[in-house]
Amino acid sequence: MRKILSLFVFGFSFLVSFATTKTEADALYEKEQYHDAAAAYEQLLKQEGVAAEVYYNLGNCYYKLDEIPKAVLNYERAYLLDPGDGDIRANLALARGKTIDKVVPPSEMFFVTWWRDLTHCMSMNAWTILGIVAFTLMLIGVLIYMFVTQLTARKVGVYGAMGLLVVVVIANLASVSQHIDQTRRGTAIIMAPAITVKSSPSNTSTDLFLIHEGSKVEILDGSMKEWLEVKFEEGKQGWIPSSALEII
Repeated sequence: MRKILSLFVFGFSFLVSFATTKTEADALYEKEQYHDAAAAYEQLLKQEGVAAEVYYNLGNCYYKLDEIPKAVLNYERAYLLDPGDGDIRANLALARGKTIDKVVPPSEMFFVTWWRDLTHCMSMNAWTILGIVAFTLMLIGVLIYMFVTQLTARKVGVYGAMGLLVVVVIANLASVSQHIDQTRRGTAIIMAPAITVKSSPSNTSTDLFLIHEGSKVEILDGSMKEWLEVKFEEGKQGWIPSSALEII
């Protein structure tokens, strides 16, 4: 009993410590001590793991410090965890607007854009909860259809179940899609002030074009230790040193 009580006290103290650390980091930000606040948020992420709110606050610190690549990186990490948050999206767009390279993404089919916007309108956890709720209601609709004799109620049950089945499928696909994005980590932000993209993984290979800090890339080939083949949002691709970027 005494051991259980000790574990409970330790766990409670740990939670209080986390809350105090988060409160102190927020207080530093409110006092405009952005360097100290950024260090506190970085430490918090190391101790407690990833959290969209902490990445968002960290991005705000770096934005205030005019360290735009780090701001973009942390806003992107926050967006990855909670794409439905309007503040994260707005601040990410604001930070990306201050980068040197202005990207014009290639056109895509309307349904691709629609599906991405739909799956990113909520977080993975929110989609999971919606899927569970919709599935439960769908089962209720099926039971109404099977066991209720009134015709109107049976129609409501069967048509409602059919509609909820669509919601269940969309919610599960959206949740899985976000889970893949979060675990794959196939995108990165350029952190070097400027980097020359090469045609092959060698300093002596042909120079293709110049890219600047804050740009987002998709990693195509990460099999080499010192070089990565990447694709930029406008569709161009090439090789850059792995030290020039940081994974989102």
